[in-house]
Amino acid sequence: MLILGLILLLLGFLLKISILWTIGIVLLVVGAVLFLLGSTGRAIGGRRHWY
Repeated sequence: MLILGLILLLLGFLLKISILWTIGIVLLVVGAVLFLLGSTGRAIGGRRHWY
């Protein structure tokens, strides 16, 4: 999710498409939150690890 967010963020910036920029930021934030919660060992949605 982090990588997809970064790719969409870069594409939105380079191609000047604002919706890609917005979706990229949202995916980066959600991916970072899931990564942080997963790295602390908390189960998210019934799963201990998100791949």
